[in-house]
Order: sequence, then C-alpha cells, then structure tokens
Amino acid sequence: MKISKIREMSSPDLEKELGELKTELFKLRFSLAAHGLENPMKIKEVKKDIARINTVLRQRELEEAKK
Repeated sequence: MKISKIREMSSPDLEKELGELKTELFKLRFSLAAHGLENPMKIKEVKKDIARINTVLRQRELEEAKK
C-alpha cells in the first residue's frame, strides 16, 4: 500500500485497515509455520504496511496535540 493512499484515508478507516492487516499477518505466520508459504515476502510487505499506518496515525495524533 502506498503512503499517499494511506494519507488520504480517514483515521477510522486507518484503524479498520490496521485491524485487517494484523489479522492477515497472523494468518500468514500461521500458514508459514503449518505448511509454508508460496510467497514468504508477503509477511514483510504486511508488516511494512502496518508500520506505515501506525506512523500516519501517530503523526495525526501529534498534530492534534499541538492544536
């Protein structure tokens, strides 16, 4: 997911997307342990998306605190 797309989303949408990505990460890790993954790099991509969303949410939180 591109950072520009993340910045366009509202905070509630980001919270929802964050929950979905965490669920997906859990499923990917479980699949990797159980029988392997076709594309293990997918875990890395999902983790980076989670970090991007957390960063944007934190930036918005800090902007609100300044006001």
